[in-house]
Amino acid sequence: MDLGLKGKVALITGGSKGIGLETALQLAYEGAKVSICARNEEHLKTAAAYIFEKTGAEALYLIADVSNEADCKRVVTQTAKHFGRLDIVVNNAGTSSANSFEKVDTGLWQSDLDLKLFGAIHCSRYAIPYMNKVGEGAIVNVTAAIAKTPPASSMPTTVSRAAGMALTKAMSKDLGADNIRVNTVCIGLIRSDQILKRWKNEAPELSWELYGKDARHQIPMGRIGNADEAAKVITFLVSSAASYVTGTAINIDGGRSGVL
Repeated sequence: MDLGLKGKVALITGGSKGIGLETALQLAYEGAKVSICARNEEHLKTAAAYIFEKTGAEALYLIADVSNEADCKRVVTQTAKHFGRLDIVVNNAGTSSANSFEKVDTGLWQSDLDLKLFGAIHCSRYAIPYMNKVGEGAIVNVTAAIAKTPPASSMPTTVSRAAGMALTKAMSKDLGADNIRVNTVCIGLIRSDQILKRWKNEAPELSWELYGKDARHQIPMGRIGNADEAAKVITFLVSSAASYVTGTAINIDGGRSGVL
């Protein structure tokens, strides 16, 4: 299937590792031009070299902290200037922070919302004028399946991710008339630096293969997912193959979530 991504320009935040990097790679495979941003320059250089090695495509890399509005504006502007347009934004930057309500102080609430919610707000806001110039656009906000049914000691992540889902739906209503589609992917357990650290803390005696298939994860498909499996769904959502899909939330969690 031709996804219609050749020549499109995509900005992926948190693009130096994990789902962000794999998304940039999948988009490059499909002929899109990619820009990745993250806070660590060395990780960005490694990611850009990896994308070039696998696809032969240039990856523009930009050092940025998307919890800072000025950085959001800068990476959007530089991406559009470098490639001459901007069609796609994947708001992927984020970390996992899970604590009980009493342990989350004001500073942690603010930093989590600045990174996960306002980062998506600012990057999208500055990207929309460029999307309007080309007559269409696609935005994917990466959130979390756990935010649909928050357990105890899951804050502030579940709250900021739930806000990201509400943002997605509201944006899709406002931007549909401009042919800008907005969707969210709700991530479950996907192999990442965070999951690898959890493995080392919880069960260092197990190999990754055994840990990934441990029944304690309660994943119907029987295993932790891989980053490229999430990336392929994101790539579909920003492509012309999903031209009539907007305002929706798709779980990428192996069936683990208790709700759609």
